[in-house]
Amino acid sequence: MRAVGGCLLTASFASRAQKPPKVWRIGFLSGGARPPDGAPPAALRQALQQLGYVVDKNVTYTGRWAEAKLERLPAFAAELARLEVDLLLTMGGPSAEAAKGATSTIPIVVVAPGDALGIGLVTSLARPGGNITGITDPATELSAKRLGILKEAVPSAARIAVLWNANDHAMTLRYGEIEKAARVLRVTVQALGVREPDDIDEALSAMTRERPDAFFLVSDTLTNLNRKRILEFATTHRMPAMYESGVLVRDGGLMAYGPTFDDMFSRAAIYVDRILKGAKPGDLPVEQPTRYYLVVNLKTAKGLGLAIPQSLLLRADEVIQ
Repeated sequence: MRAVGGCLLTASFASRAQKPPKVWRIGFLSGGARPPDGAPPAALRQALQQLGYVVDKNVTYTGRWAEAKLERLPAFAAELARLEVDLLLTMGGPSAEAAKGATSTIPIVVVAPGDALGIGLVTSLARPGGNITGITDPATELSAKRLGILKEAVPSAARIAVLWNANDHAMTLRYGEIEKAARVLRVTVQALGVREPDDIDEALSAMTRERPDAFFLVSDTLTNLNRKRILEFATTHRMPAMYESGVLVRDGGLMAYGPTFDDMFSRAAIYVDRILKGAKPGDLPVEQPTRYYLVVNLKTAKGLGLAIPQSLLLRADEVIQ
């Protein structure tokens, strides 16, 4: 009997030792273009791997990308919810809003929603409550800062065109802040709200007919997917412009000021880890980026015949020669 009991006990321990680890299912939702590898951003996956989450060992990713057709997002969010993912991670405001509409129980970690408070994702950054937390970008406040930097770079600018996606609530909030800042800086705003790719051609034509002294591109999935022709327009028409991401400056844009997506996704990974280990999203304060980068392209400035003030160059985190 002791021998049989010992065998059973050994078998029980062996069974528990061989039990496979929990495989967490993370859903990713974005309004942007589907990447070639069909995977969430590398910065997120790398940060999670450093925290012990290895693909196909204890984590899997399921992604949906709307390709700038934001009307697809609610259906994609609902589909991910039906797949019973353990957590939803979203990129951008419309994706976050779609995820919120699809589930009130699955934890949601948002990245760069534009203004988590302004668009009503949470009622408090300190105590978001509900099933949503993450990394919000204070883009509304940053818009005024960006406009001020553009005016500093082009002191003679009296008319500044602003191109933004009028279908995106968060982007419209940014435009509103730019409009307020323009009054303080005593510049006129040329409003160029777009809703679909064809509208961008009309916006660029409007800048050709009524040429502004500079322009400001508000970044979202629609404008990002069309950034190549916008950059080409600025180069061809020798028009100084402010962007929100250094990526566009490295591609030939004049200047940008803001956080990096890699930083935000790395921080989001910490939220994912804490939630999968039992933390409630509503108890985790929504975080804002702590580092903002000013990137200036001097080669582009030279092509525009623009002399960037030394005071601005001294504040720049990256200067492209």
